[in-house]
This record gives sequence, structure tokens and C-alpha cells, in this order.
Amino acid sequence: MPHCIIEYSKELENKIKPTELIDKVYRGTLKSNLFEDEDIKTRTIEFENHQTGNKKINFINVTVRILSGRSQELRQLLSKSILNEFEDINIQAISITIEICEIEKESYSKLVL
Repeated sequence: MPHCIIEYSKELENKIKPTELIDKVYRGTLKSNLFEDEDIKTRTIEFENHQTGNKKINFINVTVRILSGRSQELRQLLSKSILNEFEDINIQAISITIEICEIEKESYSKLVL
């Protein structure tokens, strides 16, 4: 745990590689000191079709799914730790958002084969 899902506008691939997005989110998650290295799962999803209002604005949206039970302060720490990794991004006219979502422990199942 956690599952870090990075959604981004396809046009950004001209400016930043998906592997760089993964690295930034991974580093921010690790720097939060809330998770062990081997437990961080990170993946990307590109969107060719998107719209904000009546405009097509580039975006990066990171959703981090974690098991329930962490305080609001720790969830906020995780969000800010990830967002801090994007401070050096040199892209104009972009929206970057981070959302921490809880998974109910009682309904979570896992199988590793």
C-alpha cells in the first residue's frame, strides 16, 4: 500500500515523460516516511480528451489510495510531500492536484501469487 494513480493530459508527454511523473510521485510518497519502499505502487493513465470549463488545460492529477486509519494531518503531509516534488516542474499553464483517498480496511483484499 499505497496505490498512486497519476492521470495526466497526453500533451504533457512532449514536456515530461510518464516515467518522470512516476518518479516524482514515488519520491514524494517515500519522503513522507509513511510507507516502505517496496509497498509503493505507482502507475500512469494518459488522457487525450479532456476539458476544464470551455478550455483544454493540461493537468496532472494524482490519486493516492491508502488503507483507512491515518489522521487528517498524516494524509495532508502525504499530499504536500508529493506536491513538493512538482515544484521544479518547468511547465506553464498546468493544473496539478493531489488527492488522498481512504480504502476501508474491512473491504480490502489482496492476493499475491
